[in-house]
Amino acid sequence: MHALRGDTEEEPPSMLWGLDPIFSAYARLYIKDILQMKESYQVPGIFFYKLHPIFKVDVLGTVVYKREREDFFCYGVDDSTGVINCLCWKDEQWKEHSGPVDGSKSQVTSHGGFNPADQLKKLLHAQRCSSHLEIGDVLRVRGPVKTSRGQREIMASTYYKVTDPVLAVQISWMLEVPQLYRKFYDKPFQLANSGQGSDVTDADGASATASLLGRASRLLKDFLREKAVERFRPYDLQQQLVPLVSSFPQQAATQQEPEATQSASKQLHKLFRETLQLLQDEGWVFRKVISQDQVYQVTEHDKDLHRVTRDIVRVDSKREKYAERGCHVLHILSCVRERYSRNVSKTVIEVVLKGLECNSEIISTTDNHYTVL
Repeated sequence: MHALRGDTEEEPPSMLWGLDPIFSAYARLYIKDILQMKESYQVPGIFFYKLHPIFKVDVLGTVVYKREREDFFCYGVDDSTGVINCLCWKDEQWKEHSGPVDGSKSQVTSHGGFNPADQLKKLLHAQRCSSHLEIGDVLRVRGPVKTSRGQREIMASTYYKVTDPVLAVQISWMLEVPQLYRKFYDKPFQLANSGQGSDVTDADGASATASLLGRASRLLKDFLREKAVERFRPYDLQQQLVPLVSSFPQQAATQQEPEATQSASKQLHKLFRETLQLLQDEGWVFRKVISQDQVYQVTEHDKDLHRVTRDIVRVDSKREKYAERGCHVLHILSCVRERYSRNVSKTVIEVVLKGLECNSEIISTTDNHYTVL
């Protein structure tokens, strides 16, 4: 089991990586192979083991060294084939409860009742024990592979101490991993050549591109909504679209020769730029200040914009001019541009007004007029 050290021309096109199921899984590779994997020349951060694109791995081994910082632990993990550094971020509980936790206290009070405080302390103690390891402990870690300062390491997304007094977990792991190598990892990633590429029409390519753009838009919207993001810079979100670029069907790119020869990084940048423009056109995001420091506001979570808009409707709807039908959306837009930002579009204001109406803070009297309850 040796890592692929072939030439760059052997690397499959990034458009096809998503067709390999190993790309989406946590690959249980030996540390020796993780250290020897060749990094992609198309997309930095993607590695190859026998033409299989590897993004994230699953490792089990013994801690042979450790370093602790304010926000993370650095554990050296040895699985008997090699040693790799694992960067394990501390949970918020480490910052909120900096003192030691005594897990030996009784779970019940002297009156025999249930004591939530004691139970919470015991739970916190168990959580700390599972994430605070010493040299000689067995650690399981999962996460993406990175190259930092010329050294390969794992940025842990999940990690915990394995309690294995009779070595049952390690024996099971030693039996399972060779099977994975034989059945999957050591079988090269291959795709049958298809002669149907020339039969794909321009309409099909445009449809595939539009479909990709729609998926990218939904992915970013879900991320912004789930994380309650208020503002961001482009490089904060661009990596969210990496899986889409990797799995985009090849036939969509073969319609135009320049598109087919673009590197994956350029494709990712182009897709993100088009998606960001689509979100702007829909009023989902906007730039409050136009400057070299590209900061985008998320309309749905911009509290200041909502407050300014609500105050304008509340005050101006009491004026005689707007008393009967309420404030027109263009009047609200003009006032918002004067008091908040001149870069706010009509679409953005419509998104804000819709949100305020859903929260019962304002009501619409017509399609374009708003007032307060």
